[in-house]
Amino acid sequence: MRYCLAPGETRLFGSERGCAEFEQRVLRFPESSEERVNDADDEVLYVLSGRATATLGTERRELAPGSAAFVAHGTTWRVDEVDGLEVLSVLVREPLPAQGHAVLDVAGSEADTATAGRQFRLLATPEVGCASVTQFVGYIPVGRAPDHFHTYDEVVYVLEGEGTLHIGGETAALEPGSAVHLPARLVHCLENTGPGEMQVLGVFRPAGSPAEAYYPDGTRAQY
Repeated sequence: MRYCLAPGETRLFGSERGCAEFEQRVLRFPESSEERVNDADDEVLYVLSGRATATLGTERRELAPGSAAFVAHGTTWRVDEVDGLEVLSVLVREPLPAQGHAVLDVAGSEADTATAGRQFRLLATPEVGCASVTQFVGYIPVGRAPDHFHTYDEVVYVLEGEGTLHIGGETAALEPGSAVHLPARLVHCLENTGPGEMQVLGVFRPAGSPAEAYYPDGTRAQY
């Protein structure tokens, strides 16, 4: 069956591209939306640009760049008072039991440290009711970390900066808007080629810490 995109929607990863755990999309709202609800999948959102007022369930919240949201399956949401809103959406297939929603802001999250001097800020996590996944913004300094793998399945979206993805001796250029799917245990490396910091938005399952990584021989990466 051919997949049909809704107006204003760009599909990045899904089952047809080997990503069974997630569906990663960019949603664009030129105006107020009708009420939306997904009875099967949880959804995590991140505002890339623009502004709006969102109604999640019965709660109204302001959205701006850096805002994030978790919407459990069966929870309604819509946007009003829209000003060029563009959102990265990740649908979570067959989620763990969860209810309700949460709205977060990257500026209100404390930074933590991962390998090779990299930092991250957590957004949607089990602590705010998002049982299935962890959503975070990662901050990558110029340079290349050692090759490593994770035990979780992840989709990544480049927010700022330029770099190179290294997998199995092959490379691919990265820039703002690039999307990557990293299956669990795939050995890889993301290099920031500069000149400035690279920022990425990651969503992975099972939920945990973005700092958990392993070298190709299975030893835990140090940071």
